[in-house]
Amino acid sequence: MTRFVFITGGVVSSLGKGIASAALAALLQARGYKVRMRKLDPYLNVDPGTMSPYQHGEVFITDDGAETDLDLGHYERFTGVHASRADNTTTGRIYSDVIARERRGDYLGGTVQVIPHITDAIKDVVVSATDGYDFVLVEIGGTVGDIESLPFLEAIRQLRNDLGHNQTMCIHLTLLPYIPAAGELKTKPTQHSVKELQNVGIQPQMLLCRSDRPIPATERGKIANFCNVRPEAVIAALDVDTIYACPISYHNEGMDQEVLRYFGLPFESRPDLSRWEKIVKAIREPHGEVRVAVVGKYTALLDSYKSLAEALLHGGIANNVRVKLDWIESEEFEKNGDLEKRLKDADAILVPGGFGERGAEGKIQAVKYAREHNIPFLGICFGMQMAVIECARSLAGLPKASSTEFGPTDEPLVGLMTEWARGDELMRRREGGDLGGTMRLGAFPAKLKPGSRVAEVYGQTEIRERHRHRWEVNVHYRDQLEKTGMIFSGMSPDGVLPEVVEYPDHPWFIGVQYHPELLSKPFDPHPLFAGLIGAAVRQKEETR
Repeated sequence: MTRFVFITGGVVSSLGKGIASAALAALLQARGYKVRMRKLDPYLNVDPGTMSPYQHGEVFITDDGAETDLDLGHYERFTGVHASRADNTTTGRIYSDVIARERRGDYLGGTVQVIPHITDAIKDVVVSATDGYDFVLVEIGGTVGDIESLPFLEAIRQLRNDLGHNQTMCIHLTLLPYIPAAGELKTKPTQHSVKELQNVGIQPQMLLCRSDRPIPATERGKIANFCNVRPEAVIAALDVDTIYACPISYHNEGMDQEVLRYFGLPFESRPDLSRWEKIVKAIREPHGEVRVAVVGKYTALLDSYKSLAEALLHGGIANNVRVKLDWIESEEFEKNGDLEKRLKDADAILVPGGFGERGAEGKIQAVKYAREHNIPFLGICFGMQMAVIECARSLAGLPKASSTEFGPTDEPLVGLMTEWARGDELMRRREGGDLGGTMRLGAFPAKLKPGSRVAEVYGQTEIRERHRHRWEVNVHYRDQLEKTGMIFSGMSPDGVLPEVVEYPDHPWFIGVQYHPELLSKPFDPHPLFAGLIGAAVRQKEETR
């Protein structure tokens, strides 16, 4: 029997529903259960693919090419279970599908309404393809009380009745603010939030209370009485120094035990948390530190690079060092010219993905600095493209080399990709067409050059990585660029699309067209990030 756990949030946003959901999934896994995770987002966008990173943070890509919420990245990093297109939906997607069905006549002339048509569509998303799983954890985005989340809350209320209370559970995440002047944790915001939830017919079975300090027994009992839950089901979500300590912290507070007790499952034994204990120890007790300069264009909101920051942390875990990140807005180099000042102390330089011309020249300057000063370098997606343009301008005698993303150019080193193969299907895009869902999205294979550094890093010559981009490096410039010393060490299986470039005579310089950060996990760091941090450690030791 598949059990469904619904996670809602109240009081304020950004309390950490995604981390809480992922940590609970990790605890259930540690007890031997098979889990799957889903996210329901109330916004009207069909997906976050056309949203600015400043609006919604990074877009997380699945193997099957879905552009999804960044919380799916947390789900994968905590559980190792690959998400799919079915695991994230939005109000926009639901309404789009329902309207399309109405236009086809699927409703046989009936009046289409929020109830039952929209709520039925939401329920279909929740329960689809869940056979074989012990638990399906479903996070509802937004904050209880927001008007846009009402259809999702109504859908899970109905599912409680459809599936039965022995197969469903509701967990509500709230805030217990501490008022210094009063010297007290205040429970009233939680009481009001639960009342909002009860007003739409949902009674939570557990309250996860975000707090910066332990919850006294008196307050715990007060919450339980006013919110109609067991005192043992009032769980403290305490602040921790690393998100990877959450499974341990939540277990110590009794979260997984209470979930299993509710479903009538054995809960007396302790889960195997050795994986998380090892990770936390590596983070808290590093044997050194390296500084990585991340030269990006969305650094004002670090959620724009959430998976990247986590992958670099994982690289540190692999090398038993602390990774200190120096986030640098690439436009700084264009406006202030303080390249040397910001990069001279970097042990490694990373240029991540992005879109548009803004800040591109600053990224190119960072690439050049890494190449000329022998600093370990990793360029990702747009970062790889800037590395190729820098090579063309500085070494290949092509000073006008550029990308057609920035406008017409005499030397299109990077151009718009208009068609590509996805399995047996030929994908096509036209210039000026829709932006949403029209990139090269999802996992694609690549072949690595035997004996290359990147093949050494991976330990194999055939890989599969996730992509999200519209422009590709123009393979017609390959011979001209390779004469300079840069080699194309990774290509698509048909040899048409460059996937990896590197300088063999550089201490560690690799650019990749894909997004390796999306596959990195704390218990399985991606080899490119482990390799970059390892090179930074060696570089630092050599310069002592």
